[in-house]
Amino acid sequence: MATLTAVRGAEPWRRRLYLPAYQVHDAARYAQTSAQNVGYWHYRGGHLGPTLPGGERRKPLSYLQLVEVSFVATFRALGISLQRIRRAHDYAAQVLQSEFPFAEYRWQTEGRFMLLDLKEVEHEPLFGDVVILGDVYGQEAWQDLLGDRFAEFDYEDKAGFAITWHVAGRQKEVVIDPRVAFGAPTVGGIPTWAIKGRYVAKESIEDILTDFGVTEDQCKDALRFEGIDVPTNGHPVLR
Repeated sequence: MATLTAVRGAEPWRRRLYLPAYQVHDAARYAQTSAQNVGYWHYRGGHLGPTLPGGERRKPLSYLQLVEVSFVATFRALGISLQRIRRAHDYAAQVLQSEFPFAEYRWQTEGRFMLLDLKEVEHEPLFGDVVILGDVYGQEAWQDLLGDRFAEFDYEDKAGFAITWHVAGRQKEVVIDPRVAFGAPTVGGIPTWAIKGRYVAKESIEDILTDFGVTEDQCKDALRFEGIDVPTNGHPVLR
């Protein structure tokens, strides 16, 4: 399985994939779920243990753990039980020999077939009938199920991890990339919290654009992401 030890000699940004960097409440905000949910998935769980094993209580999440949280949030929104998600995660980890299978490109391309194989063992489809349809329609259904989430990520390659998260959607400029600003949400390479800080300090949008070298759209996307109301026309408003 991929671990920090395995990448000690790699580029610094690659090591940051595994380092604790995201507080639970931030991970919850990015994945559009609650901090209680994220804590339960990582640290507690039911009698089977956490849905996403490997988390340490009161310790921030790594980037790869953050990516996996986003997929669990999607599964839960679709009504899939934590028990089934845990079983799918465990099986995918075995097949892919990866500690973070939901963060791999192969989960997008091969995940449905892993669930088909698991169904042969457990005699029931973990994610409903969608994964047992024929190859063409089944793969289309798989994309319908998770396509919006998959589309938010850029992957290293067809055997690599998700390394850029378009956390506010592809139509917005905000991204999380462990190679940039130590993985903080950014626009144009500038942390969104830095833009918010300057705005909250009553600096003008014009000065912020000039000093950071970002566009007006990037600035507004950063402020919206940080919880500031930005009218279509006019000045942003603090909530």
